[in-house]
Amino acid sequence: MSSRRVVITGLGLISPLGNSPESLWNALSSGVSGVDVLQRVPADHLTTDIGGECREFSGDIADFGEVEKKLKRNIKKSLRLMCREIQLGVAAAQFAIADASLGDHHDPSRVGTLFGSDYIITEPAEFASGVANCLNDDHEFDFSTWAENGLTKVEPTWLLKYLPNMPASHIAILNDLQGPSNSLTVREASANLAVAEAMTIIQRGSADAMIVGSTGSRIHPLRTVHVVLQEALADRNAPGIDGDATKACRPFDSHRCGMVLGEGAGSIMLENLDSAQQRGATIWGEVVGYGSSLVAPGGVPDYETAFENVIHGALETAKVTADEIGHVHAHGLSSIAVDQQEATAIRKLLGETPVTAAKSYMGNLGAGGGMVELIASVLAMKNDQLFPILNYDSPDEACPINAVAASTNPGDQFLNLSCTPQGQASSVIVRKFE
Repeated sequence: MSSRRVVITGLGLISPLGNSPESLWNALSSGVSGVDVLQRVPADHLTTDIGGECREFSGDIADFGEVEKKLKRNIKKSLRLMCREIQLGVAAAQFAIADASLGDHHDPSRVGTLFGSDYIITEPAEFASGVANCLNDDHEFDFSTWAENGLTKVEPTWLLKYLPNMPASHIAILNDLQGPSNSLTVREASANLAVAEAMTIIQRGSADAMIVGSTGSRIHPLRTVHVVLQEALADRNAPGIDGDATKACRPFDSHRCGMVLGEGAGSIMLENLDSAQQRGATIWGEVVGYGSSLVAPGGVPDYETAFENVIHGALETAKVTADEIGHVHAHGLSSIAVDQQEATAIRKLLGETPVTAAKSYMGNLGAGGGMVELIASVLAMKNDQLFPILNYDSPDEACPINAVAASTNPGDQFLNLSCTPQGQASSVIVRKFE
């Protein structure tokens, strides 16, 4: 690797706590939760009826920020080929690009795109007309008629709305970004891994800047059913929650009982320090280290070892010691098992380093969570104030971390952690730029 330094020059997000860094920070610094009763999906048949929804995002062109006339027209044309998750990602990226103020101060061939996502599921409504057209006299679906009567009723371009490489594709095409482009589908680990790959692309001189982000959702007519069947979700009637949706997500608390559904996207502009300084860009922070690890012997995730590995990896690539980390932004899923193993790994390698978790304010945003959480910690460093873990009322002895229970100093660099249910963990270290 060269000695090129990689800095953050733009921030953008769509979240349950608002669609700007300012709204996100206002919520975090004042202890406001974005979790409420679900509105986007019917919950009568589910085991949960709460989640962190992006209620201020409708998919209207106004939700993509202030853009010039030609770009606005092109985004409007492209919207019909974007499902909600892709719209969230594209909007977050447009905000980050605007915040970076690249303008005409860049060579399009030297700016790339790297975006992470979950696997994106088609909404059942895409096939509703086709299915209805294949019902027999007994109102049973007749698959033998699908090719002739059903498929013809499906929009020919439906698949383009759900391909996980489409966020990066739309962003690059809309903004004429001709540099390296890639898409990662590593669920919750995607954000940190996207940052790591983009960082190394810039370091080796393959690009001068990269728009990097991730988008995800656990709130979806079909995906939510999958989550309910596969993962432990918070019960808002459990002790300590007592019916209050805002108290349901409580990482590392002894009364935690599962994760909370969420949706959202985040994006940052990464840039070579020299080019950023030459054009007088605002610098939010510097990316200095990263780690990646999958540990699942026999198919059983070992979260503790995976977290240990990515903490080690990030410290080594950043060439820093544990006592130089100002705070840890934990994955903080609010799961009994994952929180315990994450806490054990943090305690073992980072000791008394303060730990926070923004999921307590908004739930699990899927692939989008890691990036929104990274942005939250960048804002904490910028404001010299680390927000506490929301709903951390009753410490769990099995989670021996220094959990942030009141505002404190965020330090000059932080470690961001994420992990998938399959045991794929990722990490990034961001340093305050001075």
